[in-house]
Amino acid sequence: MYRTHTCGELRLADAGKEVTLAGWVQRVRDKGSLVWIDLRDRYGITQLFLQDGVSDPKLMEQARTFGREYVIQAKGTVIERESKNPNMPTGEIELRVSEFKLLNASKVPPFTIEDVSDGGDDLRMKYRYLDLRRNPVRKNLELRHRMAILVRNYLNEKNFLEIETPFMIKSTPEGARDFVVPSRMNPGEFYALPQSPQQYKQLLMVAGFDRYFQIVRCFRDEDLRADRQPEFTQIDCEMSFVEQEDVLQTFEGLAKHLFKEVKGLEFGQFPRMTWHDAMKYYGSDKPDIRFGMKFVELNDVVKGKGFSLFDNAELVVGICAEGCSEYTRKQLDGLTEFVKRPQVGAGGMVYVKYNTDGTFKSSVDKFYTPDDLKLVAEKFGAKPGDLMFILCGDAMKTRVQLNALRLEMGNQLGLRNPDVYAPLWVIDFPLLEWDEETQRYYAMHHPFTAPKPEDEALLDDPSKWGEIRANAYDIVMNGVEVGGGSIRIHDRVLQNKMFHTLGFTDEKAQEQFGFLMGAFEYGAPPHAGLAFGFDRLCSLFGGADSIRDFIAFPKNNAGRDVMSGSPSPISQEQLDELQIALNLKS
Repeated sequence: MYRTHTCGELRLADAGKEVTLAGWVQRVRDKGSLVWIDLRDRYGITQLFLQDGVSDPKLMEQARTFGREYVIQAKGTVIERESKNPNMPTGEIELRVSEFKLLNASKVPPFTIEDVSDGGDDLRMKYRYLDLRRNPVRKNLELRHRMAILVRNYLNEKNFLEIETPFMIKSTPEGARDFVVPSRMNPGEFYALPQSPQQYKQLLMVAGFDRYFQIVRCFRDEDLRADRQPEFTQIDCEMSFVEQEDVLQTFEGLAKHLFKEVKGLEFGQFPRMTWHDAMKYYGSDKPDIRFGMKFVELNDVVKGKGFSLFDNAELVVGICAEGCSEYTRKQLDGLTEFVKRPQVGAGGMVYVKYNTDGTFKSSVDKFYTPDDLKLVAEKFGAKPGDLMFILCGDAMKTRVQLNALRLEMGNQLGLRNPDVYAPLWVIDFPLLEWDEETQRYYAMHHPFTAPKPEDEALLDDPSKWGEIRANAYDIVMNGVEVGGGSIRIHDRVLQNKMFHTLGFTDEKAQEQFGFLMGAFEYGAPPHAGLAFGFDRLCSLFGGADSIRDFIAFPKNNAGRDVMSGSPSPISQEQLDELQIALNLKS
């Protein structure tokens, strides 16, 4: 056999045993009369030991030929180390080698395979198979594995069945762009890779399976960022004969189970917030509630003082940063530049300092007296030593801009600790959102989301469409949406009405969703579902900002796998077989 033990399991109790280890050479330290080799595998590191006068001279010479990442086998005796390393699980022992076998040599790796590597992101992505040897990356994937097992066990105990759905499906026009797959046997026709198993899991409810789940790969052809990849994984779930409260309790239970088992944390009931309040007080439908700085609207105390920016704005709104009145002019200028960045889009920022001596200093002293500024401070509930930031403009845009400033202040003040968790349900989303460019309404979630029962009648009045609330819910953690779902429409008449609201003709609805609509005619039960973004969930539990660190072979920001070189051109023969003619513009 190649090994009797792994490189992470030997302890002092094993002293005297004859063992065989196999792994990669982490480093060789040659002190002339002494040679040490750190041998690494997935489970840990064991120190190998050779000494003049004790070890075979040929064996010592062989050891000196080993380079980093050589794959070797070592046989020997476990002995107690003279100089112990308390930072290593195997730090009390070492292996006195009696025999080596070179299993495979290695080129010098392009970066060090250490916890802290000297390789940049691009280099490590190109040699991802080497990056995966590093402990932090491996531990991320071990965390992902553990969380997947916990999810499966929890859902299994709740009577969910894991059922696979197709990867090659019909393309639909709503939502993000589809990745499409040409069909050789049906020239000119295409499959789409699923953005989610939405329609199939609803069909499983029609089929009577009652509770379904799947840890499933999904695909969206959209612009990338740290928490987005062209292919990603969802914990996809659906339930029959349930109302919203049933769904929230079930999946809040799943989140609590993961927190307890993975992080050792216990929570009471997760707070709930309507979408309207989330936008009003945080400017985001995924607010980070680990810290305060709730928005305060100021129209009633700042308008009519001759400051035209405030007087002409739809909304004047701000946040209060406690204990920050000593911010310097340089810091304030930096924050002003931050809000003026294109990604934020504000025209500028007003500040009001409530100095520790009780006086006020602001960037609008020309227009506002100390008494005026005191009213502003009272509105915020500010106290001496606090600093207030104010933005103004179109209501929705300004709230979104202030959210960016709030999160930046949270970062600067160390209030967004990744080891602190603040889960939250956001409920009562708008059913529809208006798109200025196309001058039409779109489904905020998807066209199968049910309206709140009390708002259903508003579908008959186009002037009220913007007021309709969805029976939808998102689970948010630390300012990140980690899951979302809704009560589904299970009635064909209501589903038809929803399609008409979204601009579908009967023919188009039948073409795109006829099989689902047909299924609704055969006794569809009331049903609902939710999907967690598994990659995001893992990154949150791992304390990282990027989901890439928790995916074995991720894509870069251009959607490319720089290791394998995909996407890549295909041969003319393949194109001909698929009857595809490329018309590439230079």
